[in-house]
Amino acid sequence: MLLFNKERHNKIIKLHPAHILLLGFLGLIFMGTCLLMIPFATRDRHHLSFIDALFEATSAVCVTGLAVVDTGTTFTLFGQIVLLALIQIGGWGFMTSGILMFIILGKKIGLKHRLLLQESINSFSLQGVIKLVLRIIMITLIVEAIGALVLTIRWSQEMGWGKAAYYGIFHSISAFNNAGFGLEPDNLSKWVGDPTVNIIITMLFMLGGIGFFVIAEVFEKRSIKKFSLHTKIVLLFTLLINVVSTLVIFALEFNNPATLGNLNMADKWWAAYFQGVVPRTAGFNTIDIAQLTLSSQVYMIAIMFIGASSGSTGGGIKVTTFALLLFALWSVLTNKEDVNIFKRRIPSPLVYRALSIALSGILFIFLIFFLLTITERGADMSKILFETVSAFATVGLSAGFTGELSPMGRILITIMMFIGRVGPLTMAFALAIHSNNKAKIRYAEEKILIG
Repeated sequence: MLLFNKERHNKIIKLHPAHILLLGFLGLIFMGTCLLMIPFATRDRHHLSFIDALFEATSAVCVTGLAVVDTGTTFTLFGQIVLLALIQIGGWGFMTSGILMFIILGKKIGLKHRLLLQESINSFSLQGVIKLVLRIIMITLIVEAIGALVLTIRWSQEMGWGKAAYYGIFHSISAFNNAGFGLEPDNLSKWVGDPTVNIIITMLFMLGGIGFFVIAEVFEKRSIKKFSLHTKIVLLFTLLINVVSTLVIFALEFNNPATLGNLNMADKWWAAYFQGVVPRTAGFNTIDIAQLTLSSQVYMIAIMFIGASSGSTGGGIKVTTFALLLFALWSVLTNKEDVNIFKRRIPSPLVYRALSIALSGILFIFLIFFLLTITERGADMSKILFETVSAFATVGLSAGFTGELSPMGRILITIMMFIGRVGPLTMAFALAIHSNNKAKIRYAEEKILIG
C-alpha cells in the first residue's frame, strides 16, 4: 500500500516541461503584481488596483509594452525599476534567469534543469545548452550597454547627464527585449526624425528579434555559406519584411496629415522606416498609431502575427514558421512531395508543427477577440482586433484602446499576452491531457474530401 501511494504521489508531481514553464511565468507575474501594488511604486502613493498591476506586470514579463497607465508619470523610480527587472527576466525567460542564479551561487545544474532550459529557449539539442545560456547573457549585456551609452550621449544634449543615463538604460533594455515601454507620454514621438534615436532603438529591437542563435552564429562563422538554414531564413525574411513594410507604410501614410502628411521628406522616411519595422514585436512608436489609416493597421496586424525569430525576445508565430508555411504551400502548388528550402529538405514533423503553431495562434486570437466583442460592446471592431493581435504577438502597439478596456477586457488581454509569451503551442500542450500509453497503433487509412 505504501509503495502504491508513493508511485501515485510521484505520478501526480511529475509535470510536463510545458506545465513548469507556465508555472514559472505565472510565479514571476504574481511577484511583479505584488511589487507594483506597493504604494511606494506609484507617485501618488495610492497603489494600483490588482487588475491594473496584473496587467502591467504581465505586459513587462511577456515583454509586450501594452499599458493601462503611463509608465513615466505613474510609477516612481522604484516602480520603474521593478518593470525594468521584469522586462529583463521576461526577455531572457525565467529558466535562463534561474540558471544564471544557479551559476552565481555555484549550484550544480542537473539534467532536469538542462531539459527545462532546452524547452524554454527552443534549443535544437541538449548539448552545450549551459554554454548557450552564458552566451545569451553576455550578448544581452554587451548590446544593451552599447545601446544605453549611445542613447545617453544623444539625450545628454537636451537633458542632464543623470536623466539621460537613466533614459538610455531604460530604453535600451526595453528595446533589446522588444518590450516597447517608454518614459515619455507620447513614447518616442518627439524624436520622430532623429537619426540616432531611430537607428539605435531599431537596431536594438531587431537584434533582440532575430534571436541569440543567429547573433552568435553570425559572429562566429561570418560567412553566409557557413550559416545554418535557420540563420539564412531569419536574415532573409527579416530583411524582406522590413524593406517591404517601410515602403508600404510610406505609401499608405504619405498624405495622412495625422501621421506622415505634415512631416518633411526626410522625417517621412524615418517615420515610415521606424513604424514599418516596429510591428515585428517592438511596440515603440514615433507617430500616433490610433491615427493610422485602416489599411496600415490591417497590414500591421499581419506583420505582428508573423512576429520575430525563434529563440528571440520577440513574439508572434515566428518568421521561420511563416517561411516554412510559405514553402510548404509552394510544394503543394508545384505538386512536390517534399518541402525544400535552399537545397535542404525539411522533415515532415517540422511542417506539421509549424502548421499547428499558426493554427493554434489563430484559434486563440479568435477566442479572445470574440470574448472582447462581448465585454467591450460598442467599441470599434478593428481596434479590438488590433489590440488582440498586438497582445498575442507581444508587440505592445495600441490603437489607443488599451486604456478604454473594461476590467474584464483587461483580464482577457492579460491572458492573451501570457499565451503569446509562452507560445500558443506550448499553451496548447499544457492544456492538453498527456497520455502515458506508449503503444503505437496505426488505424486503417481512408481519404476525405478537402479544399
